[in-house]
Amino acid sequence: MGRRLRVLDVGTGQGVQALRLARAGHQVTGVEQDPAMVSAARAALAAEPRGIRDRVRLVQGDGRDTGVHFLPGSFDVVLCHGVLMHVEEPDPLLAGLARMVAPGGLLSLLVRNADALAMRPGLGGDWAGALNAFDATARRDGLGQEVRADRLRTLTATLDGIGAPLHAWYGVRVFTDTAADDVPAPDDLGTLLAAEERAGRTDPYRGVAGLLHLCGVRG
Repeated sequence: MGRRLRVLDVGTGQGVQALRLARAGHQVTGVEQDPAMVSAARAALAAEPRGIRDRVRLVQGDGRDTGVHFLPGSFDVVLCHGVLMHVEEPDPLLAGLARMVAPGGLLSLLVRNADALAMRPGLGGDWAGALNAFDATARRDGLGQEVRADRLRTLTATLDGIGAPLHAWYGVRVFTDTAADDVPAPDDLGTLLAAEERAGRTDPYRGVAGLLHLCGVRG
């Protein structure tokens, strides 16, 4: 097994990501604001063997208040996946998370890609929707909620400004984000995942992915 990392998972939800990391041997702290999600995460954690449970700590709180709970530089990896899209002003959150990353550590972001908002309506034949989406900074998700979207160039500048410059970035859901919602799961899921993984690290495909995964390294 490789190095065991101290991981902060902001917006941990039901704990799926945190548990996977704990099973891999890492020490994980999950922060989640929604009480229902915290309860679900605790229930999932309770079903794990003691060795896994001992590697996970769950904190109910706002990701913008990490400075209240933790000392600067406390974590080797800070994950903020699927959170920025629900935050109106993300810069203070990101600055606070960067302070939690130890020197040489990783800040990992998963965000909605504002540069690809026209893809879904365009491929669906909604030409007016596509035209409106070019300059948009939000879209409605599968639950009908409006979620923010970010542009790669903007987040790159933000990461530079908070001392965690962009090291690498990938596209996520290059093909599947624009697929019809009622398309059945493929018989060969492995092939689908391989195609997505290849497209997600290959230009020009990654630039039109529904989501972007950005990795910044703390200086």
